[in-house]
Amino acid sequence: MDLRLTAKAAATDAERAAVDEVLGPPASQWEGGERRAQDAHVAFGGRAARDRRHLLITVLHAVQEQAGWISPGALDYVSQRLTVPPAEAYGVASFYALFRTSPAPGAVVHVCDDVACQVAGAEELCAEMTRRFGHEGTESALNGPMSNGTAVTWQRSPCLGKCDRGSAALIQRAGAAVARRDIAPVTPDAIWHALTAGESPAEVPLGVLVPQLSQASSRTGSADSTQATAPAPAAGTVSLLRRLDHIDPSSLGSYRAAGGYEMLRRAITLGPQGIIREVRDAKLMGRGGAAFPTHIKWDAVAGNPVRPHYVVCNADESEPGTFKDRVMLEADPYALVEALTIMGHACGAEQGYIYIRGEYPTAEARLAHAIGQARAHGFLGADVLGAGFAFDIEIRRGAGAYIAGEETALINSIEGKRAEPRNKPPFPAQSGLFGKPTAVNNVETLLSVLEILRVGGPAFAAVGTEASTGTRLFCLSGCVAVPGLYEYDFGVTLRDVIDGAGGVAGGRPLRAVLLGGAAGVFVGPEALDMPLTFEGVRAAGATLGSGVVLVLDDTVDLTALLRRITQFFRDESCGQCVPCRVGTVRQEELVARLVSGTPLGSVTSELALLSDIGSVARDASICGLGQTALSAVESAVKLGLIGADS
Repeated sequence: MDLRLTAKAAATDAERAAVDEVLGPPASQWEGGERRAQDAHVAFGGRAARDRRHLLITVLHAVQEQAGWISPGALDYVSQRLTVPPAEAYGVASFYALFRTSPAPGAVVHVCDDVACQVAGAEELCAEMTRRFGHEGTESALNGPMSNGTAVTWQRSPCLGKCDRGSAALIQRAGAAVARRDIAPVTPDAIWHALTAGESPAEVPLGVLVPQLSQASSRTGSADSTQATAPAPAAGTVSLLRRLDHIDPSSLGSYRAAGGYEMLRRAITLGPQGIIREVRDAKLMGRGGAAFPTHIKWDAVAGNPVRPHYVVCNADESEPGTFKDRVMLEADPYALVEALTIMGHACGAEQGYIYIRGEYPTAEARLAHAIGQARAHGFLGADVLGAGFAFDIEIRRGAGAYIAGEETALINSIEGKRAEPRNKPPFPAQSGLFGKPTAVNNVETLLSVLEILRVGGPAFAAVGTEASTGTRLFCLSGCVAVPGLYEYDFGVTLRDVIDGAGGVAGGRPLRAVLLGGAAGVFVGPEALDMPLTFEGVRAAGATLGSGVVLVLDDTVDLTALLRRITQFFRDESCGQCVPCRVGTVRQEELVARLVSGTPLGSVTSELALLSDIGSVARDASICGLGQTALSAVESAVKLGLIGADS
């Protein structure tokens, strides 16, 4: 039976070409090609098509980049090529925020209004966008040498990972040589120039700060491109950031001159079990928030008799306020390629995947170039460095889904499915990508492995504290003098981290700090001497999460910030389980009532209801999104930032 979304739907020649560029030309009528005589009697290639099911999201990206949206005809053609039921394909296309399943203009501008950008004036920027381009969601005509009669619309967006640069925007443009372009700091004039003149203003330098290297560190990444100087904090260890701003991210030779690929050679000498032993001796805990011992995960995959094995790098940092992966991938992409190769060797995997945010076009391009160069020079391929083991890497681009940061949701997304978390057990080490043993780690964790092999596991463990070893990356943003990415030994205090970024901007009073992002917690000035370790923040009822340190002074509208957090979780819940799907909506409604001064009953009863919703979400949600969706608001209540009777 020939199933279609609509009986009259037909892909255009351009849409078919976009699909065929990814999948190759169709071989028969059954795949959407020309009818052959034998097609009336027999169909071949069904299994081969099903084996490419994982390319669904890649193909949808190709269609949208060509046509600007995913039409019913294009979706039917994609379904036919991959033998995916149209309803399932539509379910995938409609799940991800960056995909459009209704007609859209040729250019769509996503303007970040999330927590860090709110502090940087996102509401004022959105008001300016309305004056320049019309109300959100409406179309405006473009006139310019590169506009080609294209129309444009704009919409608000969750975090784009440019929190250190002020307000940010992502432009998606159909049929253009550059389909995606990110701009930060951004103004309506900069967006207009990028759309009509075909180029964007020069990017400011990366927001990378390594204050331990000198008595003072400067950065030209502020909105007006003026220099700001951070006072030097206490001396510490610089490891993950040591190459940043010192190498050319497009040059393999530059990376090797700085010691690149020496750790892969050492890893080959150590062998898989030797690598895992060093990681165990280093006491490396995952840097993604769960703080799971890395060596246990790797050893479980390496020892699993089921083949093949897979390794995956989670570079889908969608936590509001987080930008460390973007900085590292843009400035030091070869390091991740080397680290993932080492992980693959340790786990006995021949194939690795890097799942990167769809909002990171520059990072993706630099990473793709690094992988190509590594492959061309024998650092990837059938015989890595002539050492007798095969390993290669593919990049998979996300499409706007915060939930894809959860490891099993990420695995589903790589497989071309909706990014919905799986029930555990089984854990990925037993049954992960394509049902095979899989190890998943984030960018910072993998880069820490390079440092472990450089200095040795015991020496790495000697840095930091007994339970929190090594260094940690912190994303400083908000009302801080010098926003940027900082590296410190575990055990540094929150006060030192903020002072190392120049303190609160303008010397204003500190009101609160959001630690760990939207899924984290607010802490007050009394927490400034808290040691930033896994055990230290846990004892204080806080979390390090993804390393977000969003500084808030007395001028910030915290009620608006809290409403944005509740809206974020309402929108980002995948909807798979009731506690999260319903709880995030009820939280948003409840906070809206408190902010507007119209509680149902008393404020006390509303706060009791909020506590009940939070308890159910923590206890019964499938994944960490639902379990932490109310953490920030509940911590704000405890600090008296919201809900106090007046």
